[in-house]
Amino acid sequence: MNEKGSNYTEAFNELQKIVEKMENADISVDELTEIIQRASCLISVCKNKLGQTEDNINKILAEM
Repeated sequence: MNEKGSNYTEAFNELQKIVEKMENADISVDELTEIIQRASCLISVCKNKLGQTEDNINKILAEM
């Protein structure tokens, strides 16, 4: 999944998988930096999508 074509649900689901791996200690120290960087990108996707949604909702409410 690339960030351009990502949607919130895909990003959130991938984040959940990363968290599960970390909780189960299924990540080696060698993978940790890469996984944390990926999680950071996914969090950015989620934050951006939530911000866009909030802006759209506020715009709709303001027009009422």
